[in-house]
Amino acid sequence: MPEIIPNGHPLLVHFPIALLSTSAFFHLVARLWQGRGRCTTYCSILAHATLWLGAVAAVPAVILGWLAFNSVAHDEVSHAAMEVHRAWALVTLGTLAALAGWDVWRNKLDTIPSGWFVLAVVAGWGMVGITAWHGGELVYRYGLGVMALPTHEVGMDIGHHHSEESSHEHIH
Repeated sequence: MPEIIPNGHPLLVHFPIALLSTSAFFHLVARLWQGRGRCTTYCSILAHATLWLGAVAAVPAVILGWLAFNSVAHDEVSHAAMEVHRAWALVTLGTLAALAGWDVWRNKLDTIPSGWFVLAVVAGWGMVGITAWHGGELVYRYGLGVMALPTHEVGMDIGHHHSEESSHEHIH
């Protein structure tokens, strides 16, 4: 597996993205559905828990991203893009740690989040999205951390074609 995925960053980075997306959603729902009994309580519990878990999950993702930053082969242009991604990741991690720390310190698990805190969590989620965008550019624009396409020997057909007939199943 190490020859396919040279570091653990791509394996872990999606957990904080998913958890913090879920947290932002449930923060909004808990606030908007305030006063609707158990549903509000359950949404509040999910909002808080996924924020805390997302912030914790971001720590190893950032550590492994730091290791990848120092180990992935790259050129000057992609290095500049890596620095932008790294800066966003570090600021985002600090923001998430502050939000989760504040939430743990000030709220109970079933507390309905205040309006300003919901906006702060949504802004933190936006930062996660920007960080993820820059990470995606590293892979899809600059090809960092991926294996190259196969090379072909001279004289071999290097084109890859699909016929109309082979791309559809025929049902008789």
